[in-house]
Amino acid sequence: MTTANEVSDSARELAREVIIHGPISRAELGRRLGLSPASLTRLSKPFLDWGLFVEAAELQGATGRPAKPLDVRADARRFIGIKVTGDSALGVLTDLRASALGRAERSLPGHDVDTVVSVVAALVDELRDGARISGVGISIGGNVTGERVVTRAPFLGWRDVPLADLVEAAVDVPVTVENDVAALTTAEQWFGAVRGTPSFAVVTIGAGVGYGLVMHDRVVTTPDSGLGLGGHLPLDPNGPMCLDGHPGCSTAMLSIPSISAQFGIALGREVEYEDVLESAAAGHPLAVAITSAAGRALGRMMATIANIAMVDTIVLSGEGIALWNIVGDVAMAALATDRDAEAAPVEVYIDDAGFDSWARGAAAVAIQAALGRLRLLA
Repeated sequence: MTTANEVSDSARELAREVIIHGPISRAELGRRLGLSPASLTRLSKPFLDWGLFVEAAELQGATGRPAKPLDVRADARRFIGIKVTGDSALGVLTDLRASALGRAERSLPGHDVDTVVSVVAALVDELRDGARISGVGISIGGNVTGERVVTRAPFLGWRDVPLADLVEAAVDVPVTVENDVAALTTAEQWFGAVRGTPSFAVVTIGAGVGYGLVMHDRVVTTPDSGLGLGGHLPLDPNGPMCLDGHPGCSTAMLSIPSISAQFGIALGREVEYEDVLESAAAGHPLAVAITSAAGRALGRMMATIANIAMVDTIVLSGEGIALWNIVGDVAMAALATDRDAEAAPVEVYIDDAGFDSWARGAAAVAIQAALGRLRLLA
């Protein structure tokens, strides 16, 4: 039960729909949320009074009367989103629609908790520059519970770290923590190329391999979402082994460390990921063989996701996505091979914006959390 100063769950859902899909007609909002015109008017009034909503330009309604769609006033609030990797922390200052207004990055001199919290706090101070911030979102590669505690972060060597509490104490702003792939999936839903698509999947290629899913306009999360389960999908029984001993799993076939190691072992020296891609583009037989196998594995992974999750839209992202420029055709051929000939074609979108998208996703998570604190934002 809500108090007189709180907004209801229905009002929060209304705010979410307007933020993601606005400008949107009241009729469409009513259809999406199952609300009567009277209920919609009652629920939207506080947002208009607070200056969070605005009425967009009039459109001709179905009844012939002018209709004023609802939209969010994006500049009404400021948020910060931060993506933490094993090497650095990248932050963006955003508006209420997670559009980036500023950007900053700092390296991590170490992985101990105090060092990371200090770097994140310094990044927040740099980005806010004295302005009022309504929330901070942090995305991290690992498992997160309750949007507060990092229960496992392999790239940092962390277990059971109350990151939200620690950063909040340092910056005096509400903090939300989320798994990085879940946050990126939220970013794709809010402002990516597939914005407005009710169901789609996200596959990330980088230090590891990630998998996110949106079904019926909702990001799917479970207590296991941050365990990287999509990273061990079996794709090639003859492929190399990952560190957990799985032959030809998605991590072994597609992650940057594995692809680099395969080429490096063949050459007898260490190589960078970019060296593998450049060599493959130049026709080096070993590099071509390694990247082609990765392309086939990627196609099989996308086909498996499309077949099992029954989605026909997939977003590919991550710091290793340049692989697509080399093996996109190979991947699409493998995807087609593993799909029924009469199944809907799978639309593949490439997000090559790098860690900016991940940081904006962290901001979007913070914005969603702020919808639960609306009486404090007013």
